[in-house]
This record gives sequence, structure tokens and C-alpha cells, in this order.
Amino acid sequence: MIRVAIDGPAGAGKSSIAKAVAKNLGFVYIDTGAMYRAAAVYALENGIEIVADAFSNEILNKIKIDIEYDDDGQRILLCGRDVSERIREADASIGASDIATIPAVRLKLVELQRRLAEKSSVIMDGRDIGTYVLPDAEVKIFLTASVDERARRRFAELEKKGMAADFEKVKKDIEYRDKNDSEREFAPLKMADDAVLVDTSDMTIDEVIERITEIIKGAE
Repeated sequence: MIRVAIDGPAGAGKSSIAKAVAKNLGFVYIDTGAMYRAAAVYALENGIEIVADAFSNEILNKIKIDIEYDDDGQRILLCGRDVSERIREADASIGASDIATIPAVRLKLVELQRRLAEKSSVIMDGRDIGTYVLPDAEVKIFLTASVDERARRRFAELEKKGMAADFEKVKKDIEYRDKNDSEREFAPLKMADDAVLVDTSDMTIDEVIERITEIIKGAE
């Protein structure tokens, strides 16, 4: 059994790459960012301010997040409802970055993530997988790209989905999330000492998939 931790900043392509590599290798893909997005959607839709004091045990116990897998891939369920598309909207992205700074929320979701990683070979992506969630992972990768390149990719993704987008706003959102993720007190975004750095700024998706697949196979 191999556990692969892929960390990196917003818009680095972690989810798309991890999903493709997991499929190629027959691993289970666990999208931790989707879990934080789902928690943020719960707060947004229930009028809960995203501050630490608002998340009592009572509120946390009401946030039920499940991951299901089928022929079409991964589905994220929030209290039994499929929110796979909803969590990709801009307010969910910003909300996820904010909610991830709240220790009680992180502890709840990390517990779930660790349980999922005990069942089979997994690829898990996020901000603190190699440093906090799975510090003993057999493979650790830090995936990054320049801010402009990450903004360009996210902008293109939103346009492809038919969502209204402004490039400068997308870029500012990414810069905000970088600052938020790196400066939070609890389990901040940082590269693990034993991680392999992969800068994808000038790489195609296929090249990145091939590179990460090689790294994982080298650890088997």
C-alpha cells in the first residue's frame, strides 16, 4: 500500500493531476480541498459566519461530508446532497481558504482523511498532506506554478464551464488564498522537507502526469 501526498498552492492543478495519476495507477483519489469547499458551502448556505467562534461542536456534527466513487469519478456529498458542481464556484473557493484556518474544522476533516487513507493505496492532495495529514506518506510531492500561470489556468477552467470570470479577480483570489494558506497558524501550506518539488509553469498536463507517475513508481 502506498500513500501519496500532493501539496501546493491554489490553482496549481493538484486535483486534475492527482485524479489522472490515481486512475492510471489504480489508486484511490482523495480530494481534501473538496471537503473544505463543502464545509464552506454548508456555512454559506446556513448563514454561518466563517470565524472560529461560530463552529461549535453542535455545528460541526451537522456537517456531514462523504465521498462516493462511480464510473464518472468522484462525487462530493454534503448532508446527502451532491455538491460536486456547487463547490467549484468562486464563493466556495474563498470560503474554503477561510474555513481551513479554523482548527476545529481542520481536525474534523483530517480525522476523516486519515481514515480514508488506511483502506488502500491513495493519492491525497491539499495544502498540508505531507506535513500534517499524512506525515509518514511514502511519496510526497509539492506541485506549484507561477501566480500568473495558475490564474490563467483557473480562468480558462471557469470559462470552459460557462461561468463568468474576470482574470484580474481570479488572480487576486489566488493571491489571497496563497497568503491565507501560508500564514495560518494551524498546519500552514509549506513544502515538506522530504517532498519532491515539481514546478509545472512550463509543463503540459501530460508531462506533469508522466513526471509524477515516474516519482511514484520509483518508490514502489
